[in-house]
Amino acid sequence: MHQPLNIEADQKSPAYTYCNLLQELGLPITDEQIKEMEANWDNIDYEFAAKEEEKIRHDTMAHVRTFAVACPKAAPIIHLGATSCYVGDNTDLIVLRDGFDILLPKVARCIHRLAKFALEHKDQPTLGYTHLQPAQLTTVGKRTTLWTQELLMDERAIRRARDDLRFRGVKGTTGTQASFLQLFEGDNEKVKKLDELVTQMAGFKEVYIVCGQTYTRKVDVECLNVLASLGSTAHKICTDIRILASNKEIEEPFESSQIGSSAMPYKRNPMRSERCCALARILMALPSNALSTAATQWMERTLDDSANRRISLADSFLAADSVLILLQNITEGLVVYPKVINRHITQELPFMASENIIMAMVKAGGNRQECHEEIRVHSQAAGNKVKQEGLENDLVERIKAAPYFSPIHDQIDTLLSPSTFTGRASQQVEEFLKLEVEPVLKKYEGQLGSTSTLAN
Repeated sequence: MHQPLNIEADQKSPAYTYCNLLQELGLPITDEQIKEMEANWDNIDYEFAAKEEEKIRHDTMAHVRTFAVACPKAAPIIHLGATSCYVGDNTDLIVLRDGFDILLPKVARCIHRLAKFALEHKDQPTLGYTHLQPAQLTTVGKRTTLWTQELLMDERAIRRARDDLRFRGVKGTTGTQASFLQLFEGDNEKVKKLDELVTQMAGFKEVYIVCGQTYTRKVDVECLNVLASLGSTAHKICTDIRILASNKEIEEPFESSQIGSSAMPYKRNPMRSERCCALARILMALPSNALSTAATQWMERTLDDSANRRISLADSFLAADSVLILLQNITEGLVVYPKVINRHITQELPFMASENIIMAMVKAGGNRQECHEEIRVHSQAAGNKVKQEGLENDLVERIKAAPYFSPIHDQIDTLLSPSTFTGRASQQVEEFLKLEVEPVLKKYEGQLGSTSTLAN
């Protein structure tokens, strides 16, 4: 008599096979057949399998025949009741789940690095930009929280996609489980039990109750969409870094011996961020394959999905992995140049301070409309100096020299302090990190330590 199987103890053992389950549920499968398969678990004649596939043009059956040659006694029961999609689709679901498990800690590490950077620079004023034109001030740390917020959304979306995955289980050629019902002589409960046990064996909590020959390809759409969204986030972050690098305010890591250009020795090209953007664009484009495949699955299934999925699924996960390796490397070595940032603030702040100056004048007894006109005239003159003559912004000097503004001349420097223009940016950084970032990072305790290094 065979020994009853313990799924909890045996589900990770190579000896725990589909045929064990069939045997446990009463099919005439011998211990000798199972032991023969166990003994040949890793005995795979790839050369024979390749020749068989070339002859019969069917990858799964080529390996079934290869295994049957190695296990002649078990040959009659190998692949019993199963289909190619029992092998392929269930494997794909396991790989998708495990792929997400690899990516999620890497997303968390990028969040962790950016959170640390945001906290370090929460008080550093910097020009904010709308329409890529200077706007109100923000801080370096506050801008970093905007990047971090999008990565948090990606972590949530990827985790949801991972947790929403179910197992295809044992469904037969068109999803009706007819072959299994025949194997178990019409016993519905045994068919359901087999489906349940196979699902549990693979480490899934739930099974797709209905499917065609394959699990619905909408699952692939959901998986690739969340990875594409991650690509969008990485592209935005690295594009911002590239723009800031062109302004010499922030730079990605740059080794002492690194060469930026073969022709221009002085250049410090942001090659990591550029590479990340390039791969992110590939990642963002791949869901179109999954969408087209899902849309063209006629009736219970068409085979034009297979060749496409073998590329698009793997490429999405590989591209996402590469993007995260690059992004972590970048965020671990960001360099800030406060003096350059402050110089840029000084060039623009006089224009931004006009409202503060108007308020101060009104408090000192001035007329708001008259003050607005005085500043408008001086601002236009200062702007012409900057744009037409290439000179520094002298608006502050003009206001200090204008008799009209004499009631607030002693307040001008205070009114122009950058820290008075950043609002609650510093407090927002602290609140965001405490309330939104820390709870997510707690899920990845023990997985945040490793650093990211690039071979080239």
